[in-house]
Amino acid sequence: MSENPAVVVTFKDLEVNERLRETLEKRCHALTNEFPEVTRVELTLIPDGDDHSAHGRATGKDTEVATHATAGEIGVAADQVLDKLKQKLRRSHDKKIFARRRAAKQSHPRRS
Repeated sequence: MSENPAVVVTFKDLEVNERLRETLEKRCHALTNEFPEVTRVELTLIPDGDDHSAHGRATGKDTEVATHATAGEIGVAADQVLDKLKQKLRRSHDKKIFARRRAAKQSHPRRS
C-alpha cells in the first residue's frame, strides 16, 4: 500500500467551493483506503452547457479505471462518478482476488 496516495480534484472554469472540494477529497481518500492498490485518484469537474460533467480516474498497481457522469448539479455529477469509480474498482479488485483463488483451486490435486 502506498503511504500517501495522490488525490487530485480539479474544477475547470468553475467557482471553487471549498466545502465541496473537502467532501470530494474525503470520498477519494476513502476509495484509496478501501482499495490499497490505488495510488492516484483524479476527479475533474467541468461545466457542460446547462449541466456539469465529472470525469474520474483511478490508477495504481495493475489498476486503471476511468469513468464519467453528467448531471444538472455539480455535486450530483461528482457523486455519480465516484459511485461508478467505486463499482469499477470493486469489480477489478474482486476479479484479481478470485482469479488467484480459482487458479490455486485448479492446481490443487483433489483428495480421494
